Amino acid sequence: MDHKSSDHKSSDHKGFTLWFTGLSGSGKTTIAGRITERLRALGVGVELLDGDVVRSHLSEGLGFGKQDRDTNVRRIGWVCEMLSRHGIAAVVAAISPYREVRGELKARLPDFVEVFVSCPIDVLAERDVKGLYKRALAGEIKNFTGITDPYEEPLNPDVTVDSSREGLEESVEKVWAKLIERGFIHRSATVRER
Repeated sequence: MDHKSSDHKSSDHKGFTLWFTGLSGSGKTTIAGRITERLRALGVGVELLDGDVVRSHLSEGLGFGKQDRDTNVRRIGWVCEMLSRHGIAAVVAAISPYREVRGELKARLPDFVEVFVSCPIDVLAERDVKGLYKRALAGEIKNFTGITDPYEEPLNPDVTVDSSREGLEESVEKVWAKLIERGFIHRSATVRER
């Protein structure tokens, strides 16, 4: 094993948490996935924590009431804390509907970047191939965030992207610029997709 190269990687990159919040179908996972690919291409240790996947493993059995949702978000936050402590970038795509618990994480995790993925409900309902928004609007699904359950938009997110107006690359570039500004990646480290 080449110890020099592994030491080089860990000293070059510092752990941080990049947290995407927004309604279901807004594009959180798509943007987070693209950022994760770019970070990997730079040799950054990175883990993508998708809210749905985490819920099925780490938070199985939790419901969708406020207390269970907050517990789920806190658990994801704990994983982020562990990862970033070891120099890993944690990229999270989770609805995380409540402002208070997101604020808690922001206060606890020193290198935390909050990205609000904004998209109007009517656009989300149009995009929704599974028809979940239409069913929720018809009263068929209870505890559906943004319809029958609250979603509290961030008041001061570090980055706001509007997936109804911006293309994927434009949104990715905005987030990437923030990571450079915060010193999590070097300005000279540019990765371009084909």
